[in-house]
Amino acid sequence: MSSRGRPRTFSRDDALRSAMEIFWDKGFDNTSLADLTRVMGLNPPSLYAAFGSKAKLFLEAVDLYGRTDGAGIWEFLDEAPTAKEAIHDLLKRSAKNFTQRDEPRGCMVVLSAPQMEGGDAAVCDGLKVRRLEKQGALERRLARGVAEGDLPPTVDCEAIAAYVTSIQHGMSIHARDGAPRHVLLAIADCCAAGWDGMVATMRKAQG
Repeated sequence: MSSRGRPRTFSRDDALRSAMEIFWDKGFDNTSLADLTRVMGLNPPSLYAAFGSKAKLFLEAVDLYGRTDGAGIWEFLDEAPTAKEAIHDLLKRSAKNFTQRDEPRGCMVVLSAPQMEGGDAAVCDGLKVRRLEKQGALERRLARGVAEGDLPPTVDCEAIAAYVTSIQHGMSIHARDGAPRHVLLAIADCCAAGWDGMVATMRKAQG
């Protein structure tokens, strides 16, 4: 029987993986529809039928990144016995993860973000939510440290979580710029070296 008129079969997982790779490498704004159809092996109607839109495809690719190449960083946050060790471990894992490939390097969530001005609102909001979820996880781990007594009750968990997130994002940019792993590990060690002094001074603002 002739197969004329039947749509060409494709692996959705493989196509999504290809989209993830190019979004990670070029960013959301710089990845064109032509780029996506080329690497995914789909024509535009098939791409939209399978994934809905470029924005929806991107956010699905970001979630795939979190389950695959981006895994191995945040899953261990609760395993270290103290908040200081948990943060140091998180940053060391980040250093290793961000340099595990030749290209692309760094964190896809940070590096593929679009420009806010004139950017796709769904993408900007989706990435913001994902970033804030990670910062929230840090705040909860720090609050646990307060509850367990390894951090003082006056410590500003929100400020320290924001600081650690900023350090990690900066490490991602350094990785994209070609910084070797030992440099990123040294950044993690610097954060740990200054931890006690930071904790002593970062007190919650009194209302």
